[in-house]
Amino acid sequence: MNKGCALTICFVLSCWSGGASAQILLAGEWSPQFHEDQPERLPGPDLGDYLGLPINDAARLRAESWNASRLTLQEQQCRVHVSPYIYRGPNNLRIWEEKDPDTQRVIAIKNYISTYSQTRTIWMDGRPHPPDYAPHTWMGFSTGKWEGDILTVETTHIKQGWVRRNGVPMSDQATMTEHFIRHGDLLTHVMVLRDPVYLTEPLIKTEDFLLTLNGNNISWVYPCRYVVEITDRPKTEVPNYLPGANPFMKEFPGRYGVPEAAALGGPETMYPEYRTRMRASSAPVSKNRALPVPANSSDIKIFPVQGNVFLIAGDGGNIAVQKGEQGLLLVDTGNSELREKLIAALRNFSGGPIRYILNTSADSDHVGANEAIANITGSSRHIELVNTPFASAAQAIEIIASEPVAARMNSYASEAWPTETYTGEKDELFFNGEAMEMFHAPAAHTDGDSIVFFRRSDVIATGDIFDTNRYPVIDLAKGGSLQGIIDGLNRVLDLAIPAKAEEGGTMVIPGHGRICDEADVLEYRDMLTIIRDRLKAMIAKAMTLEQIVAARPTMDYDPLYGATNGAWTTDMFVEAAYRSLQKK
Repeated sequence: MNKGCALTICFVLSCWSGGASAQILLAGEWSPQFHEDQPERLPGPDLGDYLGLPINDAARLRAESWNASRLTLQEQQCRVHVSPYIYRGPNNLRIWEEKDPDTQRVIAIKNYISTYSQTRTIWMDGRPHPPDYAPHTWMGFSTGKWEGDILTVETTHIKQGWVRRNGVPMSDQATMTEHFIRHGDLLTHVMVLRDPVYLTEPLIKTEDFLLTLNGNNISWVYPCRYVVEITDRPKTEVPNYLPGANPFMKEFPGRYGVPEAAALGGPETMYPEYRTRMRASSAPVSKNRALPVPANSSDIKIFPVQGNVFLIAGDGGNIAVQKGEQGLLLVDTGNSELREKLIAALRNFSGGPIRYILNTSADSDHVGANEAIANITGSSRHIELVNTPFASAAQAIEIIASEPVAARMNSYASEAWPTETYTGEKDELFFNGEAMEMFHAPAAHTDGDSIVFFRRSDVIATGDIFDTNRYPVIDLAKGGSLQGIIDGLNRVLDLAIPAKAEEGGTMVIPGHGRICDEADVLEYRDMLTIIRDRLKAMIAKAMTLEQIVAARPTMDYDPLYGATNGAWTTDMFVEAAYRSLQKK
């Protein structure tokens, strides 16, 4: 073979391989077709219609408890349909490619979805998905690849949303696989949803779109700003139906002559043969999480949150760190076992001194490294003050907490104790050009919890009143209560202001778990409020603790937060919540 022929073959092969990576062009403006599932997609599904959905008992209870009035809550009014559901609405869809200006390689395929004005990015450059502690969004994090002429997309880090918008939930543990298939002017979107919390098997849905050349840009914009709709509703109220009390559950089966058991859905209702042998649907749900809590790392990882605030994650409670010209400020210090790694990580992170520690509670996984960090330059507790107050303590470490925290730290060395405490509702601090507020959350996880608000960075550290991995620990012996936790979460919601469409804006660092925003706190607050209402109703019926535990008032949330073993189980949470309400 001569040299020219070889070059020609190489050129042809390179063109063929390049064509394989580009595949078919999806760019254009597309309008939805509604010949599939029209009643669900336009007027909306009937209440109590769960037909054909492979849901478990937890999903069913959560759906039956859902009250449409919940959407009148301020924080719910602008909530967005998540990416596994949003393509099913009356949306217009625009698709385009973003390319590297030098190589013209496709970096990402973009989707603009007119419903809620959402822009979605499908990364095509091979980047990995974010770590477990990264924030979740309505659209999630998506990566794509070509399989022949089909664009296949994998999406993770999606917020909690709908499987069907009559209350059937999708958890924030769900993942999605999609296939975008184009045949001329027709685009088919295939969605495969896997949710270990609420689905017993994958759920597949499809939608079709038609290429349009005369789009109306007016229909592509969705401005939303929430308002107070019901002025006399107490802040502690979340509309919901108690188990068995939803008055609408029989409307759908009664109207269409569908057996009630069939209307309740379940994996068996997905298949045609179910019509000949309809029976009660049941998918038992354990008190355990559907997915285990991500293992704590023996190393320290630092992740940017927003502004000057970063998350330090490791084996223990979350640590927030503010970095600036004056040095470092920490919210909590984690477990003592990682103190040396924490100090090393902070030195690599910044050459500035550590000046402040703000403790959200006296728990060992939040104050464990107080002593080691205070001993770097010395706590101001042991520095003699001369002339101007604090003049000789300029480089000392101040430890600040609410008054009850100091009273609970006698078992620690004195260097770990707060050097300053505050009483009343809040304390204030200005450091690194930023104002910070510490708000006391009384009778919450304990009687000494603090919420820390970084006002310029717009970040809130909640301590253990918020935990994305489990039900909150209610420490009755230290003055904790369920209602106090709910009140603390309502304070966080008052402070947080979302950006567009109830996403982003104020970011929230929980005591344990991933970075969040207001929408995530809202789901947690609503969950605890609904469980509180169920417990109060049971207490009013004079049910015993044993009867309440057996009734499983938390069943619809157990796959997200539950545990049957370990330091804090589902039954322990129910008992503590019950006793705190009974005491009140």
